[in-house]
Amino acid sequence: MTDNKPWYLSKTIWAALISIIATVAAFFGVTIDDSLRESLSVGLLQLVTAIAGIVAIFGRISASAKIS
Repeated sequence: MTDNKPWYLSKTIWAALISIIATVAAFFGVTIDDSLRESLSVGLLQLVTAIAGIVAIFGRISASAKIS
């Protein structure tokens, strides 16, 4: 692998986090099936990507130096 990306844009990281949350939830009696886990992973990744884009745009607008 030669491509780099932030950790929060990794599908694997989000799927692992959802699995951990589902395991903890199961401990408390809440069940989350596999299709819901996948949907949550995809949805959270899309949300994080959108937020990262908004932060990048805000950062560029509020920057005091121009890009060279």
